[in-house]
Amino acid sequence: MTMSEKEALHAIRHKIDETDKQIQQLLNERTAMAEEVARIKVANGEQISDFYRPEREAMVLRQVMERNSGPLADKEMARLFREIMSACLAAEKPLQVAYLGPEGSFTQAAAVKQFGGSVQLQSMSTIADVFNAVETGNASYGVVPVENSTEGMVSHTLDRFINTPLKINGEVSLRIHHYLLSKSTKLNEITTVYAHPQALAQCKNWLSKYLPNCELEAVNSNSEAAKKVSFEPNAAAIAANRAAEIYDLSVLASNIEDEADNTTRFLVIGAQDVGPSGQDKTALLVSTKNKPGALQVLLKPLADSGISMTRIESRPSRKGIWEYVFFIDIEGHCQDGTVSQALTLLEQESSMCRVLGSYPKAVL
Repeated sequence: MTMSEKEALHAIRHKIDETDKQIQQLLNERTAMAEEVARIKVANGEQISDFYRPEREAMVLRQVMERNSGPLADKEMARLFREIMSACLAAEKPLQVAYLGPEGSFTQAAAVKQFGGSVQLQSMSTIADVFNAVETGNASYGVVPVENSTEGMVSHTLDRFINTPLKINGEVSLRIHHYLLSKSTKLNEITTVYAHPQALAQCKNWLSKYLPNCELEAVNSNSEAAKKVSFEPNAAAIAANRAAEIYDLSVLASNIEDEADNTTRFLVIGAQDVGPSGQDKTALLVSTKNKPGALQVLLKPLADSGISMTRIESRPSRKGIWEYVFFIDIEGHCQDGTVSQALTLLEQESSMCRVLGSYPKAVL
């Protein structure tokens, strides 16, 4: 390296150091402003859970991506701002967020993606436990899986919404890559595979081809499966790559999911209502009288109002034989004029209509 090259490199590094100082100063200024916001909220009698506003964060992240001029990619810039907001919120008061665990689960990854790395995460054994933690106030929010692009809806999550007072406060979309993990280092030594039922279904073709004689055992979560096989040398787990590090396992195979674009959608649950962010969804729980054409009549107000329905799923109501409730996702916020008017008509046509929550569409 010539002297001129060394001088140029030194000059650039000096600029980087000066820029880092400015960034650090601005971050501390932003944190101080966040603390002032917290003091104002406390003085107005607001709760800790009110400090986190999903609609505000969604708007900030969208603005970050809209004004970004590179060279950092839009989503990478937004991810950095997510961490800044997470750290500032923790300076006010760290959020307690429950998730379907144990540690290393995809739901934990979704929780970190939504809330950043500065929250206090609480691992729960079941989806019901996540709901209970938020219902009892032991956690401010919860994160649960609700839908997979390959295998469809997660019935345990939907069923919990029938009786819970909690609301949907947000959504997270996460690309899912499955790994086969084990204490063993040889695939032909595996006799049992543990995983969540959804993961077993998402990898059924791979398992049939490479482990056709193995016993498949369903457990509550993939991370539970990884923890379990850490004590069983001839067993393997389908789990996230991170679980291999946590439970000291070998990776026997990577990306074993049958669909390359395998994606899971997670919901953020909380006790609060979320205001409009400008790009929102509304989730509804609806039941109708058991008569011919009832569902068509039920959905007519949405169609007449030009409201896009993105999902409809039926589940047994558990209140009578052959009685069903419908989970419906629509575009827009329940406070939007058109949506509000349509919901009024929908209530008139249904035997029960409940808004499970209006929330920002996933940003990242």
